This record gives sequence, structure tokens and C-alpha cells, in this order.
Amino acid sequence: MAATIGRPSLSAVTREQREAREEWLSPLATRSAGSRGREREEAPDPYRTEFERDRDRILHSKAFRRLKHKTQVFINPEGDHFVTRMSHTLHVTQVARSLATALGLNETLTEAICLAHDCGHTPFGHTGEAALSDYIDGGEWLHSEQGVRIFRVLEPRNLTWEVLDGVRAHTWRVKPPPRTPEGWVCRYADRIAYLNHDLQDALRAGVIEASDIPSDVIEILGPLEGRSWINAMIEAVIDESLERGKVVMRADVLQAMKRFREFMFERVYLRPEAVAQNERARRVIHQLVDHLIAHPELIPESYCIQDADRLTQVLDFVAGMTDRYALNLYDRSFRPRGLV
Repeated sequence: MAATIGRPSLSAVTREQREAREEWLSPLATRSAGSRGREREEAPDPYRTEFERDRDRILHSKAFRRLKHKTQVFINPEGDHFVTRMSHTLHVTQVARSLATALGLNETLTEAICLAHDCGHTPFGHTGEAALSDYIDGGEWLHSEQGVRIFRVLEPRNLTWEVLDGVRAHTWRVKPPPRTPEGWVCRYADRIAYLNHDLQDALRAGVIEASDIPSDVIEILGPLEGRSWINAMIEAVIDESLERGKVVMRADVLQAMKRFREFMFERVYLRPEAVAQNERARRVIHQLVDHLIAHPELIPESYCIQDADRLTQVLDFVAGMTDRYALNLYDRSFRPRGLV
């Protein structure tokens, strides 16, 4: 008699079971069942944890989709392999998940924070951020704050407190720092990712040569081959964090990364050609803002939040633009073609 081949069976993994799995994480990890919650209370999902719901809501947001046409370093690049804000976000998420997994932290919370961390970014990268800051009296326009505003007000997703806190504080100069270890993981992953892929973009564009990289950086991080620098930085966070019981990076690698960052600012981010291009981008942002303040009827209804003043509505709209949308609107507004 032929042996009976059993049919593969499936069984549901409920939210409660997923939450129970989190009990195996590090004592420092943030548990979804212990979340501080949402601004508006919701019934729990039968299958997904709170942080899984947040991750899904972020992935399906318009703000996340726009990242594919926003600048990382090279403004409106023509090459297919230059990093955009979207690919940067995915790089950050991959690095952060590697760290979270190794340290026994909550991978899903880490993923949600990283996927959302740059959704508040302007067109033209940090140049756009600096341009909008010119309209803030005595203050600074921050993409981290705008990211929180997007998911709370402009495209409300009712995210958990932990995810919003991670988005708020992913930028190193923001105080207070992240309140969760997963938020700290995003901070380190962001810097590890952007320094490494910005270097590859600069090499690809011929802006610098591998021989230009400071020898003291290579001495610590090793030869520039493939992903070895990313691995060295990830391992430096894992090893030091396990030793000290909090998310930190080993001192020698941290110092090498700071030196590397200084080199990138000097030779890539602030090179004369980049400064000239950034000034042109800044003028585009300024002219768009001024034009929209004078013509508020051009602002889409979704950005006309009732309790916001006109300047805030304009800044919300401009900040949400992709590079190509901003350039197209600029051309239509200031360089019209043909008869009108």
C-alpha cells in the first residue's frame, strides 16, 4: 500500500502569539504590548502587533512613495544607480534590522522607524531643508519634525508614540535623543548608510578617487572593498553595545566615522560645484514659496489644514514635493512656454 503523503498544514499566528515571541527579546527591547499607545485609541488587530500595523501604514503612505523622486546627494540625478531618498531609506532599514536582530531588540519597531525617518524630507535634500529654514523666525525647519507632522496631521496614520519618537529624534542634533533603543539603532544606521552610499555615489560620479580617502580612516575601517566598511561599522555598534548595555559604537570606529564624515563634507557635500548647484536649488525653493504665498489657490486642498496659517500651508506643500515636481512647477510658474 502506497504511503500517504500528508498535505502541508497552515495555522494562524495571532497577535497574542506574536507578542509572546517578543518576550524572548533583550530586556532592553521595546515590546509592542507595552507601547505607550496612539493618540486615538483603536481596537487591536487580530493578527498584527501595534508596531506591525505602523510599519504597514507607513509603507502604504503617499509620503513614503514620494521618496523615490527625492534627492539624497546628487540633485535630480540622471544616472540609474545614484542613491535616492527611497533607496537610502531601504539601506538604513537593512542596516538597522541587522543591528536590532543581533542585539535582541524589536526588529519591527526598528523597521517602522527607519521606513518613516525621512518621509518629512524636502526636495533637493538638505538644501531644501535649509531653504525652508529661511522662513522660520529665529528657528530651524527640520525634516524630522515634518515627518512627525505628516503622520499626525497631513496624512494622519495614528502611529504609536514609539514610532513617532524615533522619527522625531533620528537626527543627531535633535534633543532630547530617542527614548527607545530602537530609535538609537535608527540613528546609527542612518549615518552608517548615508556615508557609505554617498561615498560610492561620489566615486561613481568621479568627484573623488579612492586614493583621496584619508589614510587614518582606512587604517581603522580597512581597505575600501565592497561592503567591508558597512560591516566594520555594524560590528563596532554590536560589540560595544553588548559590552556596555546600551546602543553605542566603539570609540575608534566612531572617531574614524567622524573623520570620514568631515572628509565627505569637504570634498563632496561642500565642493564648489555642489555649492553652486545647491544655491540654484535654494533659489527655486524660495521662489516657489514666495509665489505660493501670493497665490494660495494653487495649494492642494490636502495641504490646507484649517488651523494652519498660510505660510505653514505653503511650507507643508513645498516640503512634500519631489525634485521633479518642484522643478516642473517652477518651470510652469516662471518659465512658461508658448502662448497663454
